[in-house]
Amino acid sequence: MQQLTDERRMIQEAAREFTMTRVLPLANKLDPEKGSIPRELIDEMAELGYFAILIPEEYGGLGLGAYEYCLVAEQLSRGWMSVASLIARGNGLIGALDGLTPEQKAVYLPKMARGECLGAFSLSEPNAGSDVANVSCRAVRVGDEWEITGNKYWCTFADQADFILVFARTEPMQPQARHRGLTAFLIEKPRGELPPNVQGSPIPKIGYYGWTTWELAFDRCRVPASQVVGEVGRGFYLAVTGLETARAHTAARSIGLAQGALEDAMAYAKERNQFGEPIANFQAIRFKIADMATQVEAARSLLYSVCAKIDGNQRCDTEAAMAKLFASEMSEVVTSEGLQIHGGAGYTTHFAAERYWRDARLTKIFEGTSEIQKRIISDALLGKIGKG
Repeated sequence: MQQLTDERRMIQEAAREFTMTRVLPLANKLDPEKGSIPRELIDEMAELGYFAILIPEEYGGLGLGAYEYCLVAEQLSRGWMSVASLIARGNGLIGALDGLTPEQKAVYLPKMARGECLGAFSLSEPNAGSDVANVSCRAVRVGDEWEITGNKYWCTFADQADFILVFARTEPMQPQARHRGLTAFLIEKPRGELPPNVQGSPIPKIGYYGWTTWELAFDRCRVPASQVVGEVGRGFYLAVTGLETARAHTAARSIGLAQGALEDAMAYAKERNQFGEPIANFQAIRFKIADMATQVEAARSLLYSVCAKIDGNQRCDTEAAMAKLFASEMSEVVTSEGLQIHGGAGYTTHFAAERYWRDARLTKIFEGTSEIQKRIISDALLGKIGKG
């Protein structure tokens, strides 16, 4: 497994400093109010190159890999997971824009790298979540345009993004090959608005604040044929491109949340006095801290191993599923223990403990639920076994 190089440590330390001085104070102020990530913070992130990590140098990016990407995401998530998630709105949408033509890449990728053109991803529907192939939103060719009609769900950042990458069905569903016939469309839009002929309703979440997640209704939304991404009918493959990196990113976010919970719990335990002494002296608390720290470090080691394989162009879909599964499950437990150490204070918005706990719960759901990851892992290990 590749170790942290001096360059990577510098990237990690810089991200840590930015998180503790800029991200965490904003999160502590805005998250309880369900406030939005301010544009000035996004601009600062762009200056630091956080939207350019995975974009090739020829397009103005940093040309780095999953390892560096996840180091930054982990640190940002220690402050506010929504900010750690935001970097995926640049970085070529983590592989989803691989289908762009060279001409399209020359237009979009440099602007993404500079943070001037950030995207939203619209794939899920009310009846198509884990079952990506069940997408029913339709697109019909009308001259030099496509006309999209249907409902989409879980489109975070749809209003503030500069474009939305929408997946729609351009061919009738084939029962034996449901993944065929999906096409990706890049819909440009004004920042702060939804595209024409698209209505949106905010989804009331219990966490993941800082930005709005939308349910979208497309009603004959027109898209120029030039805005098709990749081949018509082969959008499914674009949708799943970069899943290894995306799942590593989720593992990194999970670890960042758990690290925040651990550090805050340690600080609180040293300050909180009960029965005449700090609760950090009590064995029950000390053993909780020991277990939390061990679980965080185990998840981190697994993640870094996966990142090294991704950057080495080694197939690691099973290992990425393991990292995502273990880190997200770990994060829910560790953040819950962090809240427990805070006692009643942890169940208030006066401390970040409850935010880490709420957001950690989501990591077990997005980028493939824990159950989906277990299916991937068990299929890789056991395959299909015939009846005896």
